[in-house]
Amino acid sequence: MEHPVLVSYLRWIVLFPLLGSIINGVGGALIQKHLGKAANHLIAVGAVGIAFVLSLVAFVQVYNLEPAQRFLLDTTLRWIDLGDLQVNIAFWVDPLSAVMILVVTGVGGLIHIYSIGYMHDDDAYWRFFTFLNLFTAAMLTLVLADNMLLLFVGWEGVGLCSYALIGFWYKEQANTSAANKAFIVNRIGDAGFTLGVFTIFWALSSMGHGSAVFRDMEAHIGVLTDPSVAVFGVSAVTLAAVFLFIGAAGKSAQIPLYVWLPDAMAGPTPVSALIHAATMVTAGVYMMCRLHFLFSLSPTALQLIATVGALTAVFAATIGLAQNDIKKVLAYSTVSQLGYMVLGVGVGAYAAAFFHVFTHAFFKACLFLGSGSVIHAMGDEQDMQKMGGLKDKMPTTYWTFLISTLALMGLPPFSGFFSKDEILWKTFSGGHQVLWFLGFLGAGMTAFYMGRQVFLVFFGENRADHHTQEHLHESPPVMTYPLIVLAVGTVLVGLLGIPHALGGSLRFEQWLEPVFAGAGHAGGHGPAAHGHGAPVMEYVLMLASVGIALSGVLLSARLYHWKTLSPDVFASVGGGRLYTTIFNKYYIDEIYAATFVRFSLFVSRLWSAFDRIIIDGIVDGTAKVISGVGSIVGMFDSGIIDGLINVAANATFALGNRLRQVQTGGINVYLYMIVGGVAVAQFLPRLVPQTLINVALTLIVVLAVIGLIALFAPRRPAPTQESTV
Repeated sequence: MEHPVLVSYLRWIVLFPLLGSIINGVGGALIQKHLGKAANHLIAVGAVGIAFVLSLVAFVQVYNLEPAQRFLLDTTLRWIDLGDLQVNIAFWVDPLSAVMILVVTGVGGLIHIYSIGYMHDDDAYWRFFTFLNLFTAAMLTLVLADNMLLLFVGWEGVGLCSYALIGFWYKEQANTSAANKAFIVNRIGDAGFTLGVFTIFWALSSMGHGSAVFRDMEAHIGVLTDPSVAVFGVSAVTLAAVFLFIGAAGKSAQIPLYVWLPDAMAGPTPVSALIHAATMVTAGVYMMCRLHFLFSLSPTALQLIATVGALTAVFAATIGLAQNDIKKVLAYSTVSQLGYMVLGVGVGAYAAAFFHVFTHAFFKACLFLGSGSVIHAMGDEQDMQKMGGLKDKMPTTYWTFLISTLALMGLPPFSGFFSKDEILWKTFSGGHQVLWFLGFLGAGMTAFYMGRQVFLVFFGENRADHHTQEHLHESPPVMTYPLIVLAVGTVLVGLLGIPHALGGSLRFEQWLEPVFAGAGHAGGHGPAAHGHGAPVMEYVLMLASVGIALSGVLLSARLYHWKTLSPDVFASVGGGRLYTTIFNKYYIDEIYAATFVRFSLFVSRLWSAFDRIIIDGIVDGTAKVISGVGSIVGMFDSGIIDGLINVAANATFALGNRLRQVQTGGINVYLYMIVGGVAVAQFLPRLVPQTLINVALTLIVVLAVIGLIALFAPRRPAPTQESTV
């Protein structure tokens, strides 16, 4: 790898959306009150717009460099300097991140514009754009990070923002529950991600190569295969790859951590589009593509990833067959399409997987925004069984939705065909025929449930109530223009991935060559994996893929448009139990609630009881012992110590009271006492021991002094009352 070109503007791609979020977050309410909602969205859209322009500048600069030198670096400041670990806040643009920042700021910017119309009547308008900008800034941080730790900051940032946006309408219990579910499930995945980061750093540090910077890691990653850094016989590279995939399964909604994504539909529709198309769900796939050099060293981890991806693709597609919520169908479609991307990573087709990330961003954003346009026209109705006949009422929404649907179905010449089929081809040619077959089935089911959605929503008679039908209308231009741009993008971006078999050159894959060259980007190990060795088989697989997609569309048309078949025929298979099971999403949520959730609650209650009975018991018992000892000490203090002090004080007072009588005021008495004392002193040694005499003399001297003081002191009246200590 050549030395990167040093620049200083990449930081602003992140900072402008961040500043927009800060301005609206701190002063958005006042801005909305005094300047109107237009000021709020001008700040938010303007921030993302500037970031998009800077992203274009970065892309053009990278494009104009030689392929081996297509790297830009902006080191902002030193972040961590701890022993061998030195981490900077630095932003890195290469062909991979250059594409991703265009997706995040471009598609994300269109979603910002669309939100102006969709969220116009919401009182918390400023708060929505605050989190939308922050979400964009977090995703850009993740994408542009040149090291694992900064990537992790963005990784957690998108998790936080998804929680805030999914639960945006927090006054409804379902929305807050969905936000909590997304947050908790992603924390499970993030635990695996964190362990993966620790494993990498531990293994590299133990071999003297500790670094969190991606290019340094890539240069020394081979040491992770050293047997001396294995854990219980498992190589460090496999352990790290599996842990990191757990994190990716959380963010990119793979089995078994996919359950949060369908519930994320509780948020406003622009949030669904942002999460499902341009930001959060692509984070896991992007991370694995960024760390391709790590995953490529572990065939075991890649096999696991490919298997989970294929199973997720077909599993989620089956659930999509029976959903009636317009957004839920698209949600399970997203889970399924993410499965294809993960499958591509698992078979080593990193460029193909990322190409599907790229194309999916356009047609899935268009589909979600199109569904939002429908929901907006239908008075917030989301049940497709209450829709119908919207084709003529909403022509722009219909045509853009149809184009994106055809792309999602994988029909040529739309972009989804090229990206999805490239993954399936690399899977088959790489020797994973079973996984290819699962993906092949998923493609047929995708075509069916998307055809079903189009026919139920846009064709036939409208099944809404009379009031809703009277108010059906096309969405305003601020919502339809983004749909048009995304639909055009859906058609055009596929041209970047035309395979060799169709006369193309896989330009997108060539663009990513400097990133994936070290690990390879094909699914197999022979020439067929590169798309040159077996064109006949590639044509056969293409025709099969198109054929099963057309079959799915035809079946959906017969059931829901021409109605030559009754859906009840299929729903009654197996006594209706199969349909009921699929309709209820295989009861996965209920199973999780009965097992993991209930077990977690049980453990929580157990620890609560332990805390209440044992810990609190120890603390309370200790407090009672200390209180009892304190009471005893208090009694000893008041009864013994204070008693002795009071006795001494009273005795002293009584003695003083007696000695006061010596002060008679008569000088003769004082002289007699002195003479008597002298006389006693003369004869006393003969009668008593010397020691007692010394004591007595001392006492006499004291009394004499007292007498002299009393002689010259003024007279005082006797006290009227006694006092004690």
